[in-house]
Order: sequence, then structure tokens, then C-alpha cells
Amino acid sequence: MDQRHVPVLLDRCVELLSPALVAPDAVLVDMTLGMGGHSEALLERLPHLRVVGLDRDPQAIELASHRLARFGARFTAVHAVYDEVLDVAADVVGAPVQGLLADLGVSSLQLDEPERGFAYAQDAPLDMRMDATTGPSAAELLATVDERELARILRQYGEERFAARIAARVVAARAAAPLTRTGQLVDLVRAAIPAAARATGGHPAKRTFQALRIAVNAELEVLERALPAAIETLDVDGRIVVLAYHSLEDRLVKRALARGANSSAPAGLPVEPETHRPYLELLTRGAETATQTETAANPRSSSVRLRAARRTRRTPDHLRTVTARWAA
Repeated sequence: MDQRHVPVLLDRCVELLSPALVAPDAVLVDMTLGMGGHSEALLERLPHLRVVGLDRDPQAIELASHRLARFGARFTAVHAVYDEVLDVAADVVGAPVQGLLADLGVSSLQLDEPERGFAYAQDAPLDMRMDATTGPSAAELLATVDERELARILRQYGEERFAARIAARVVAARAAAPLTRTGQLVDLVRAAIPAAARATGGHPAKRTFQALRIAVNAELEVLERALPAAIETLDVDGRIVVLAYHSLEDRLVKRALARGANSSAPAGLPVEPETHRPYLELLTRGAETATQTETAANPRSSSVRLRAARRTRRTPDHLRTVTARWAA
């Protein structure tokens, strides 16, 4: 498992989170557990820490639970999508937490299992579901979505310049036979993209596969719900670290943290009301990236963008959350 999964920016994540996790009763929620590499490092380096790990992928829950079993009651795995973080914290922890970590996007586990259908380099069933027990697969999406909507998905989620051409080819091909294999989709994309464009920018199907994966798993909608829920889950002086891997994710993270780090008071007020003061302190200047050394050792870190913040005070919404879920 260690060979299959190299946690991205591991030391930096530990460095940013540790000041909030040194108390004997500290709890971290790993919102995207994956194979548990980040959680393992935090549990090893902080002997009093308790970790609650969420993942929508049952296989990830199984593998991480085996990996982290040696920590006993200090680790709890929960099969849940990470926009359920507030409910999980209330039910499992029963109090606001001191740390939150989210390592977004597709995991090493999902990419490295060909039958999951995430990778364009190997022919496999066209699935792409992070939780293969629920929801429509990529094959089902491609069988039902209309051409205009498919082009929108490819353009918006994959930033694919040739979205309209690819969508037209997909719709024409499915009229003859269902698209059920990743290899079929790769061939269609390659044929739709002009030869000159195929010569640069990596694999021609990379952007299409990213877009379909995001759509199948509603990743951006989940993230948009998860960020405010996560911030409400965080105790005062608690810290949140988020690793994003493409601009759409990073934009949502940046916006959510900036909203909390800026005053909401109208311009020109002589005194800033307490209720309008920032409730987050940014811990990174912009988004941090991996070093050349880490990128060389772990190519999956090449696109990472890390942002972090500390909760500085409660807000009226936060107080209502605490009262409703934890005060009793």
C-alpha cells in the first residue's frame, strides 16, 4: 500500500495541522480518507490524536481501516461523502473538531485499479464512480446525456477546447452501439481532436476523463456544500487544510476561505461590528505547490494547490450549530 500511495505534501500538511492537534482530546476529521497516508502520519506523530476518516469509496474504507487498525480506538472510519462532515462530527465526535483535512479529486487507489474506469491508459469498464455501489456510471451518463449538455460538461469541467466535436462523436457513436469501455471513449476523443492539438498537452483524453469523473461524482457540487459545513465543524483555533488539483476545485476553496478571512462590514463604517469581523485567518499566502523534488518523486503532486486557514472566532451561525448539535 505504501508503494501504491504516496501522500501529497505530507510534511507540510502535518506542519500546518499540528499546532491545533496537540491537546490530549484533539480530533481531526480526514474528509477524504483514501488509503490513509495523511491520517497515518498524523496518528504517528501526535500520540494523543484521534482521527475520524470519511470516504465515499467502500474499498478505500476497507484498505485504510486495515492500515490504521494498529491505532485502535484512536481511528474511526465512516462510509460517507465529505459534504456530510458536520453530521458525522456531531454523531461520532459529539463536539466541534480541532482539525480538518481534505485531499480532493481522484485517489491513487481509484487510478491504479483499471476496472474502476478512471484511467485512460488501460481499457476497462467505463465506470468512474467513487462509490461503485450507487449512482449512474460514466457509461450510463454517456448513454443518456444530450449532445449540448455533454459539450457543456466537457468544456466546463475539463476545460476541453474541442468539447463540441467530442460530444458530436459520442452521440453519433452511441447511436450505433453503446459506449461501455474506456478504450472506446479514448478512440473517439483521439479521432475528434485535430492531429496538431494531439501532439501537445499530454494524453488527448485526459480532459474528457476528468470532466466525466467530476460529473459522475458531482464533485464540484459536493465540494461547494462541504466547505461551509467543514468550517462550521471546526472549533475556535482549529485548522483546515485543503489540497486541490485543478482550477475549478481551487477556485471554490479560495472563495470559501477568503469569505471567512475578510470583514463583511460595509465600507466606511467608523467601527467594525464584532459580528462582521473575519472568522478565519489564512495560513498560506495564496496556494502552495509541491517542490520540484516532490514532483519528480511523486508525479501526482504536480498540479496540487494547498490552502489552509485557522478558525479565529465563532459566528452567529456557528453558535447556532453548536447549540443545535453539541450543547446538549
